[in-house]
Amino acid sequence: MSAWKEKLLELIRGGASRVLMWATPNLKFFFDTKQPLVWVLAALIGVIVAAAAIGFRLAIGLIQWPWLRDMSEHLVSAANAVPWYWVLLAPAAGGLIVGIMLDRLLPGKRAESVADVIEARALPQNKLDLKKGLVSATVSAISLGSGASAGREGPVVHLGATLTTALTRGFSLPTASVRMLLAAGVSAAVSASFNAPIAGVLFAHEVILGHYAMSALVPIVISSVLAAVISRIWFGDFTAFIVPEYQITSYWEVPAFVLLGVTCAAVAIIFQYALIATDFIARNIPIRLILRPAIGGLMVGAIALVFPEVLGVGYETTDLALRQAMPLHLMLLLIFAKTAATAITLASRFGGGIFSPSLYLGAMTGGAFGLIAASVFPELASSSGLYAILGMGAVAAAVLGAPVSTIVIVFELTGGYAMTLALLLTVSISVGLTLAVHGRSYFYWQLESRGLFLQGGAHRHISRQLKVGDVMRQIGGEEEPESVNPDELEVWLTPEDTLESALRRFDEAGKTRIAVVDENAASKIVGFVYQVDMLRRFTEKLIEADVEEHR
Repeated sequence: MSAWKEKLLELIRGGASRVLMWATPNLKFFFDTKQPLVWVLAALIGVIVAAAAIGFRLAIGLIQWPWLRDMSEHLVSAANAVPWYWVLLAPAAGGLIVGIMLDRLLPGKRAESVADVIEARALPQNKLDLKKGLVSATVSAISLGSGASAGREGPVVHLGATLTTALTRGFSLPTASVRMLLAAGVSAAVSASFNAPIAGVLFAHEVILGHYAMSALVPIVISSVLAAVISRIWFGDFTAFIVPEYQITSYWEVPAFVLLGVTCAAVAIIFQYALIATDFIARNIPIRLILRPAIGGLMVGAIALVFPEVLGVGYETTDLALRQAMPLHLMLLLIFAKTAATAITLASRFGGGIFSPSLYLGAMTGGAFGLIAASVFPELASSSGLYAILGMGAVAAAVLGAPVSTIVIVFELTGGYAMTLALLLTVSISVGLTLAVHGRSYFYWQLESRGLFLQGGAHRHISRQLKVGDVMRQIGGEEEPESVNPDELEVWLTPEDTLESALRRFDEAGKTRIAVVDENAASKIVGFVYQVDMLRRFTEKLIEADVEEHR
């Protein structure tokens, strides 16, 4: 064989060896995390969740029929055609059924929501329960079908995540893969609910995972696309809101977009405070749980006698604002009426989400702002419909704490991409100001009210969730003999103490080993925890989180 052929073969063998060396760890990660199985499961999840989202919408319509004789989302038109007492009493009757279900079927005495999905992602051991998920979805369908002022997207997201958890429970998947599929279920739910597959992908990353990872993209996209396909086959391929083509009249409107962002931030802040304050008041009023939703429903019905536009998800009214078919005074009044009705609904323990009400409030705010701007600067101001679209994105993004996915949702809901610059500016200002006041989204407020703090990043979350009992060495084992010095009880911890408190105790005491005592008997030492063990476990968890977020 000639020298050049030998040289060529040597180069080929060397190149193949290098390629194999580079590819081996990546392929190992691919198969160790069971990605082929994850992709197949993601496709199955997309189909199942889309069917569940369709069934949920049909269930709402079926519950509406007895009192509205209408299964569509045109609640205002239907409510105006029935006797007034139906509008007053239907939410109360639905509330009575909801109260009975909460009291007898749900241990937590509330319908679960998006915040519970975020908790399940952060704490994989707290798996979503299928029975509670189905009951929560039923409660939400009854709530919305009877006229409660809330959104349908949150319950569908929770239902999708619950079904995903039930489907994947029998597979021995790594924790990171379980989180990917949970996010895939959420993306399918958003995609099927809104006919918005791109927004579903972004929402799953931004709100549920809390990061963007390449390895998670494929299963999330597979699930979202299949859910959108099935939804379009059933409902048709059209956007949720049919709006005219709107254009920005002049770039001199930029100051108006900035001012709209400030206005939307004020509405989002007031809306969140109303939800929090009403919930706090309701918790401190001694009313039987069975009666609480009924009383709340009666209050919502009373508001609806004057403003039937507050009933249900409110898409009909939102659509009117986007099509410039509402007067200024009504939009201004509905901002307050819808805020009150939604706060009462959720504080009364009805099931439902906050996304649709946020879109509604944003559309009213933007539409009213646009009419005022047009009256002041008739030659410069764009249509009030364009401002309504901008307001939708700005209020919803601020409340949900999801600016990127909300921007895309607004694009996909309305089909309007011409106002990109204005929407980016308005949303960013609204989100920034709301964050400056609240410091968190509504979902994270819900979690913090339950003692789960996730805002500080992975290191803060891990330091608060990792317990001494996870790391301690038990007495009697090979690493820890039975002998214990009497002075070991001068400084001690319990198995339930967190890493954060334990490391502070190590620093204060100047020790490298601290006794762990029984929670019910402080004189009984059950083991020891070493500072180096806690730091090692902390580092391992941080590395796992970093790999999951960036791989």
